[in-house]
This record gives sequence, structure tokens and C-alpha cells, in this order.
Amino acid sequence: AFGVIADIQFADAEDGHDFGGCRRRYYRHSLRLLREAVREWAGESPPIDCVLQLGDSIDGQNARRGEAESALQQVLEVLGQLSVPVHHAWGNHELYNFSRERLVHTGLYSRPAGGSDGPADRECHAYHCSPAPRLRLVVLDSYDTSTLGRDPGSPRYQESLRLLREKNTNDDLNSPEGLKEPHFVAFNGGFSQAQLDWFDEVLKFADENQEKVIVMAHVPIHPCASNGVCLAWNYEAALSVIHTHRCVVCVLAGHLHDGAYCQDLHGVHHLTLEGLIETPPDSNAFGTVHVYEDKMVLKGRGRIPDRVMHF
Repeated sequence: AFGVIADIQFADAEDGHDFGGCRRRYYRHSLRLLREAVREWAGESPPIDCVLQLGDSIDGQNARRGEAESALQQVLEVLGQLSVPVHHAWGNHELYNFSRERLVHTGLYSRPAGGSDGPADRECHAYHCSPAPRLRLVVLDSYDTSTLGRDPGSPRYQESLRLLREKNTNDDLNSPEGLKEPHFVAFNGGFSQAQLDWFDEVLKFADENQEKVIVMAHVPIHPCASNGVCLAWNYEAALSVIHTHRCVVCVLAGHLHDGAYCQDLHGVHHLTLEGLIETPPDSNAFGTVHVYEDKMVLKGRGRIPDRVMHF
């Protein structure tokens, strides 16, 4: 069993609104809701084995306020009350606050030190582990190709910017207005070929060892588990790797605060979790997933509905 939560986006700030100005964001309350989630996870019976934090743990405004380090510390202190590992995805808001180079030295770097559990690039926050026999967790870095968190003078930044400008002709690169492919916006990102090749090898290993695989990333990789905008740039390439193998049963993501769900034609479940940041103080948005031989059962709290996902 494991806990799941997405888009905490904590900031020690008054309530605000999304970029469109119409959806309320409860910056300060999100930490209180996280505490509630941690208390419930700590009391689960049977106990949970880990927590999957699906990215955007703190809000981008912390950078402007000079509070990125302190905000992150407060979130990590709450999660640190758990006696189980927490696996972190990196989201766009982490990268508004920190460079990739800095994130490697924070508590959000949950990739194990040393070993061959991830791509050769140590700043790529992708890795795999086995939380239980015949079950593998793969954490993907959906901003491996991105303009966020990289030095503007670096080749990786320049290549990402070139790709983005090729697809997005708007002055504001965060605007999907009028785009043929509206997911090509700066607040999304994609997967490098090196990460996809590594992912393919991990799934090959899982196939050979008859393992079930759960994948997590911040950005959704299936259009039907998205709103068409919150979607990884090269989602087709990631899906192609998944569909080449038999082992993946579920892909978990955040980023889209409304949440979404679909089961694709290959039988893979794509679950996008509702965001904690837009959850009113009298509700919540987290869940506990119980994994069985033939299904996963999500027990949701607050805005997150219960769900049974058969393999």
C-alpha cells in the first residue's frame, strides 16, 4: 500500500488565484491539509510502504518572496514525520524555485545515491525501485527536456527553447492560445531520448521478471488523462515505450489540478490526481492505494474519488 498526493504548492501567503484569475488557491492551508494526510497515512492498517509525492510541492511565488528554502523545509518536515520512504516527482513549480543543480542537493532528490537505478545523467530525476516483490516503481522526469531550471546558456536549454518556439508562436510561451498542439507550453516539459532508452530497458527487465510496474511523473502522458494542455511534450514517445511492454499497469501524474482518469487501449490505467492547492480547507485531496495481484484499489479522501483499477 502507498500514499499518493499531488500539487501541494505550499507558500506562506494569503489565498490567491490561478493564472486565469478564476480558481482559488489555498497556499497556506495546503500545509495543514498535508499534515492531515500524513496523520491518516501514519495510522493506516495495514501500514503503508511508501508515499508518492507527484510534484509541485511548493509554489513558484516562494522564489519571488525569497522563501523557497524555508517553504520546502516546512513541507519536508511534515513528510519526514512518516517512517516510510517518500518518492518525489519534480514539477514546474520546483523548477521555478530551484535550478536542477540545486534540486539534486535538496530532500526532493529521492533518487538513490550510486548504483544503476537511473539514467547516466545524475541531474535527471528518474529512477526505479522495487517496493514489494514482483512490483516495480518507475519515477520519470517529465522536465528532462525543458527551459525550466536550466542555465539559459546551456545546450540543453537552447535545444528545449528551439523545440518550444518551433511549436509555440505566441509571445507568451506559457499560452496555448491558437496552438495546433496546445501542450507545447513552457510550464510543461518532456523526456530526453536518453531517459526514454533507459525507461525501455527498465520495462524490458520487468517483463523478463514478470513484474507489475507503476509509473509516476508530474505531467500526464495520455491525452485522455489530461485537458489537452497539461500533457508532456513528447507524450507519444513515452506511451510508445510503455505499450511495447506488458508490465505497466498504471501511470500516476499530477499537474492538472482538476484530476482525470482513463484506461487506454492497452489496458494501462492513467490516473491524474486532483491538486491539493485548489482544495478548500474543509476538504482534502490525497489517497491510499492498495495493490493486489490483479488490481489496485484507491481509497480517496476529499476531492479524490475511490477507484478500482483491474489489471
